Amino acid sequence: MPEAHKKILCIEDDHETAALITEELLDRGYAVTLAHDGREGLAAILKTIPDLVLSDISMPVMSGFELLERVIGLAPRFAKMPFVFLTALSDRDNELKGRQLGADDYVTKPIDFDVLATIIAARLNGIARAGLWPKPAKLNEREVEVLTWVARGKTSAEIAGILGLTKRTVDFHIDNARAKLDAATRTEAVIKATTVRLIEP
Repeated sequence: MPEAHKKILCIEDDHETAALITEELLDRGYAVTLAHDGREGLAAILKTIPDLVLSDISMPVMSGFELLERVIGLAPRFAKMPFVFLTALSDRDNELKGRQLGADDYVTKPIDFDVLATIIAARLNGIARAGLWPKPAKLNEREVEVLTWVARGKTSAEIAGILGLTKRTVDFHIDNARAKLDAATRTEAVIKATTVRLIEP
């Protein structure tokens, strides 16, 4: 069970989705505050100082990305407050942008509430995402190098040109890194490698 009255701020512009999330989190024993756009969310963060923020990305007035930047800019102490994005934007650029801004996790819609509850519990307990992978992967230098370029938005063909390799060789190293990191996609491999500091994009 969650610690008594851990405060979660949910910022979601779709009222039906917001109501579902609120009901689910209340049932799990959390105290939930609701906001429907980034500006409301910013005011709620400053007023209630939540233990964790769940925020949609695509919102009117102020996006989730803008909100995270504003919060950390206004008060550096909030940089340690867990920030989890709720998003239908499962593409790589948005996920990497959120990570670079300091987001802790992503939950894609439609939301799996068991996954969401696990992430919230882990974040509130101060468990680094790396803690979910007890065996740190061992990447060789070439795999680290190739993944770092992937994290910078380069295609396999572009990486091949930069490193003087064939595209096939680049894909081979990416596939090896994915296997070692137990990642389904190159994006997931980059996120895992970044989170456990195997690479620095």
